[in-house]
Amino acid sequence: MNYLEKSSNGGGTLLNMPAKIGNSIFVRLVITYLVIIVPILFLGLYLYNWSYKNASEEISRNTKAQLTSYLADLNREIEWLEIQQFDILQDNELNKLVVTWEMMDSVERKASMNYLLTRLNSIKNSSNYIKDIYVHIRNLDKSVSSVNAVHEFETDKYNEMLSTMEQNKERLYTQDKYLYLSAPKFGGIKGAEPLYIVQIEVDTNKLKTSLEQLRIYPEGGLFLYSDQSGFSLGSDEFAELIKSYFIRQNDTEANTLLLFGSRKYLIVQACSEQLGLSAVAYLPEAAVKRPLTKFKAWVWIFAATSLLAIFIYSYSTYKLVHKPVLFLVQSFRRMEEGTLNIHIVHRRKDEFGYLYERFNLMLTKLQNFIDQDYKQKMMMQKAELKQLQSQINPHFLYNSFFILHSLAKTRDTGRIEQFTNMLGEYFRFITRNGNDNVYLSEEIRHSRMYTDIQTLRFSRRIRVQFDELPTEMERIQVPRLVIQPIIENAYEHSLEKMMDEGLLRITFEINSGEALIMIEDNGDRLEDSELEALKEQLNNVGESVEMTGMMNIHRRIVLIYGEGSGVFLSRSEWNGLKVVIRIQLKEQMGNV
Repeated sequence: MNYLEKSSNGGGTLLNMPAKIGNSIFVRLVITYLVIIVPILFLGLYLYNWSYKNASEEISRNTKAQLTSYLADLNREIEWLEIQQFDILQDNELNKLVVTWEMMDSVERKASMNYLLTRLNSIKNSSNYIKDIYVHIRNLDKSVSSVNAVHEFETDKYNEMLSTMEQNKERLYTQDKYLYLSAPKFGGIKGAEPLYIVQIEVDTNKLKTSLEQLRIYPEGGLFLYSDQSGFSLGSDEFAELIKSYFIRQNDTEANTLLLFGSRKYLIVQACSEQLGLSAVAYLPEAAVKRPLTKFKAWVWIFAATSLLAIFIYSYSTYKLVHKPVLFLVQSFRRMEEGTLNIHIVHRRKDEFGYLYERFNLMLTKLQNFIDQDYKQKMMMQKAELKQLQSQINPHFLYNSFFILHSLAKTRDTGRIEQFTNMLGEYFRFITRNGNDNVYLSEEIRHSRMYTDIQTLRFSRRIRVQFDELPTEMERIQVPRLVIQPIIENAYEHSLEKMMDEGLLRITFEINSGEALIMIEDNGDRLEDSELEALKEQLNNVGESVEMTGMMNIHRRIVLIYGEGSGVFLSRSEWNGLKVVIRIQLKEQMGNV
């Protein structure tokens, strides 16, 4: 699509983008779309996280319920073991065996031991959690168990058991990494050692099997531990590793994420105050999230689709809306810079086609308006300049004849010859045809010739300081006859009538923004009221007043160079008149 038809001067290049990109319609449309779509993306992510959190909490609740139920069942099993332990502890035959052992013969001793073994085996077979049951009788130096029958009493283990029982008041205690239930039987003597101790060893393999049965995920597991006794038991070897890391981290909070290696595990914990044990299950986070995998995939698909939609929407908005608008804005900017030969071609029959057609029609009407009005106005201004120039020329003509008359009266033929040559060059400059504007160097040369003419007449009374024109100012174009009339006024209204020596100084100054031409004298005949009146007339130069002298020069400079340029009056440093011709270079760089 060709939006912009190239003009003969090489037009058609794009201008710079707007300085503030936030003001662009394209940016605003994209931001509006993002405001709509981004919350939807965040909503999808929020729903995913919310679903995961709910799933985690639901799994945690179910797992904790299972662990609590498991600990309750285990507590009932331990209570059953304690009941059996209490029964054997109060058994009359056992008490009789311990007390009357020395009085029994061998037959009675054997019968009593057989009864005790039978009773122990019966208790062991009553629960899967009993690995062995012992009766330790110190005064007989014997220990009886359901597995090893009667064997020698182990004093060291017995003392260690007593010490552990005294230090650990829990129902279950650990000795040599095994879990035990123990109950002593005391005699009637206070402070004496127990007659015997009934000890039940809990089968840890059975506990492991029961923990394994509670496993929900193959990657997960369970373990038991006790802060008081230091007992710990895992469902497998990996559970032992997790358990050790869990205890080292001192992380006893339930429903937390535990980072082990490169994987995260959801920790669910339940405690039993009766047993003094805690059951902990660890569930891999990936396994918990597994049911949400498809949902997560759809979330990412939705996000990718949304980003693709953002790109398609942005590109189509740029192509169909922003680019045509940008061409129109750029065309307006070029029109503001003065380029009127641009026409936009748009082949689509849409809203921009109508706008471009109206724009082209506006340019055509604007060109016609310039031809009919602006050019006519410029012709009128040019005619006015001609008239203003014609108003100045007679003044110098009158003065020239007066000077020539004065020289003739003095019969100074040498000066008359020099004066007529200068006068011829002078009138050739002001009467020649051509452009109304000349280079400032030519205007200065003409003005210097005029001062030379006047010097022939007033060399003894008037001293002239005429500085050299700076090179930077030579190519400035100015209207003809803007400096010489001001110098002429200085002679006519001030310097000619002075009794003392007159002084005329012409200087120049240029900077980055303007050029200054300063003509000043030391005359003392100008009153303050007259100076203020002249300033007032220059300020009201647009009003219908007679245009002569400096007012004509001021009007011509303002017409060409615009506001800020013109003639400005003030007192000179010698109390005379200072005239400054100010030319603004920024607005009229074409004249430089």
